[in-house]
Amino acid sequence: MAQDEQNDIEPCSFLTHVTEVARLLGAEGLAIEPDDRYARSLALAVRKPLLELDCLPEEMFAPLMAAAVYDPDPSFCRWFVEPALYAFGRRRVMAALVDRLRNGTDAERAGAVRAWYSAHLSLRADRSPAYGPGGVRDPALDESEDIKDAWLEVSMQVFAEATDLRMLHRVLLALPNSPTAYPPRLHELFESTLASARAHSDRHIRGWAAGDRV
Repeated sequence: MAQDEQNDIEPCSFLTHVTEVARLLGAEGLAIEPDDRYARSLALAVRKPLLELDCLPEEMFAPLMAAAVYDPDPSFCRWFVEPALYAFGRRRVMAALVDRLRNGTDAERAGAVRAWYSAHLSLRADRSPAYGPGGVRDPALDESEDIKDAWLEVSMQVFAEATDLRMLHRVLLALPNSPTAYPPRLHELFESTLASARAHSDRHIRGWAAGDRV
């Protein structure tokens, strides 16, 4: 991870949220040495139990999403996103990340971008009993096409408003650069974003605008 991205992280916040997840799980008494790797060790300790429960309490949702957003490592934030997907549904998880992207601090927005990838994980009945009774899942839990469109819209809005180059990279370079990836109502916003990117002083942003368009 680049040093400038590490500087956006608030380690104490990550530990705070992981500790709350562990408390709600009844695992706050785990024998883990409180060193500089304590938060990650605690996250590892709760990972499996979170996926083994057939349901999670409502009060678990906010701490899970906060831990996912504040997790500094995009490879590990799935440890919190995945159980939330099974227990609360893809739609709700994605909506929470869109809200963080829209209303969060820069650190929270960066975390939402990291967690967004994991929100697309495939769900399997044999992965967690929270998938659904008898391996049957309510499709409404995972209907999210409109939420995905909202993510595209908010990402472009953040690009138009942000001044920090790292934030511009995060929200723009993860977006498709083809108009066919956007619903008709977002085409005007997409063309405006494309024009701004073409004229930008940063070569990576200009490169996004110059990419192949299907």
